[in-house]
Amino acid sequence: MNIEKVENFRFDLQVIAEVVEPGSRVLDLGCGNGDLLAWLKENKDVQGTGIEQDQKKVTNCISRGLTVLQGDLNEEVEDYPDNYFDYVILSQTLQQVFAPNKLLQSLARIGRYVIVSFPNFSHYSIRQGLLLRGMAPKNDHLPYSWYDTPNIRVITLKDFRIFAREVGYSIVKEIAINTNPKSTKGHIIQRFINLRATYGIFVIAKQ
Repeated sequence: MNIEKVENFRFDLQVIAEVVEPGSRVLDLGCGNGDLLAWLKENKDVQGTGIEQDQKKVTNCISRGLTVLQGDLNEEVEDYPDNYFDYVILSQTLQQVFAPNKLLQSLARIGRYVIVSFPNFSHYSIRQGLLLRGMAPKNDHLPYSWYDTPNIRVITLKDFRIFAREVGYSIVKEIAINTNPKSTKGHIIQRFINLRATYGIFVIAKQ
């Protein structure tokens, strides 16, 4: 995968940008300031829409000429018809969703493919922390303490593969990466991925 031509924004989004086919219809959930949508619009001629809860970020997106709605992604996705998008993107958010199965069912209904990225709670640094320190994990890619973390789910790459199979999704592509939450740098992991990857990116489709 060649990501050198992708401009400097969050590394997991750089990888996702390379997955999306030119000319696609894309929905980016929790799109932030619109970095991914802006790049896809300019470089891959996508028809992009975003959903973001933060009003300031929505305003920033609109100032960049992007189509972004303010609202709760769990509610807003219900308004779209079946197969309306080619790709629906949910990046670094699945672990914060109260009912992930219900949300993914909605996303698979409105999109041909769903791209999901999330932190891998099976990374060796987390295992070491629990084994040696006996404390809730906290590291560069999980910088929160147990009492202020937005993460309510503990997901590993292996967990997600099992989940996808059990609830009827096909895994079209799986990419394991090592990066930090907001870093523009990182690399793709090829071996011992459940130990070495800090994030997993999955492209799934309904069977």
